[in-house]
Amino acid sequence: MIMHVITNFTASAGAETMLARLLHGSADERIVVVSLIGVSDRNRNLADNPRVTYVSLAASSLAALPGAILRLARLIRKERPNVILCWMYHAMIAGVLASRMARCGAPVYWNIRQSLDDPASLTRSSRLAIAGAKLLSSQPAGIIYNSARALELHQAYGYQNRNMVVIPNGFELPQIGPAEATTVRRIGIVGRFHPQKDHGTFFKAVAAVRKTHPQAVFSAAGNGLSHDNRAVIDLMMEAGLPAHAVDLKGEIADMSSYYCSIDALVLSSRTEGFPNVIAEAMSYAKPIVTTDVGDAATVAGNAGIAVPARDPEALAKAIRAILDLSPTEYARYARNARQRVENEYAITAVRAKYARFLMP
Repeated sequence: MIMHVITNFTASAGAETMLARLLHGSADERIVVVSLIGVSDRNRNLADNPRVTYVSLAASSLAALPGAILRLARLIRKERPNVILCWMYHAMIAGVLASRMARCGAPVYWNIRQSLDDPASLTRSSRLAIAGAKLLSSQPAGIIYNSARALELHQAYGYQNRNMVVIPNGFELPQIGPAEATTVRRIGIVGRFHPQKDHGTFFKAVAAVRKTHPQAVFSAAGNGLSHDNRAVIDLMMEAGLPAHAVDLKGEIADMSSYYCSIDALVLSSRTEGFPNVIAEAMSYAKPIVTTDVGDAATVAGNAGIAVPARDPEALAKAIRAILDLSPTEYARYARNARQRVENEYAITAVRAKYARFLMP
């Protein structure tokens, strides 16, 4: 039996989505998912696996974390898992400490989902957890990183473990038709409203592109990206954008329809590990413009253009390059995108890599 410990299984970011994908295809007879904070219906439905038992420890603050670790230790003693896999920094710390308290013989593994390109963009709580986990990094039986860049930067920061591996995120491949030759017009960005995602740089790039390509249409999807969020509107005004210049869609349940509605995807992040949204869009045959953070440029490969982070002019230039593609050139980028996900990031191959590493 495997036990997954994750910081917050109510969130809809990359780590939570990847765990749900692993759960969905898991053939284990019994699986326990423990969330330090909570569990959402969205993630239960994505996992869609009746063999999974969910436990919420309701630790929504740092002050509640010690009590959650005690409850986790009791749960480990009760369930006696064969292996414990901890997702994200707070859960990594909690998993190691709880396992010690439970005197459990099961190996504890860590799953690091974040790069350290720009730690200042992370919350104070995350930065504290990153520092705390460094002190315990030799304790787990192994560490999974979802990007080579994350492994490199964590080692440089001081994470030490003799058993480390890079396993990229995996994706279900949607059924789509052949890549069509078309003129690019609709540009989208996907990601929650957070300093890490650097929507300010995206909005400044949009303002620049609109001056040369007034036909371009822009939309933004993600938690917090709505017209009733004053901070978003202020960022747009600061960039010189009118309120209607970007269609703010907020969090979207039907991401398939969203990816089908755009011609290309932009990522403007300051830091990432393996950005799910890039490969998700590529699985729908959409070209990519991304900042060169984490493994974003590697994932995009020959299906996109990578530029330095926090550089609106460079981002605008790359967006213009995509908008200026001929229909034939666009179709080539689109084919490259789909083929790259099929060849490198199919979920079946990624599940097998997890199984080999956790239960050799």
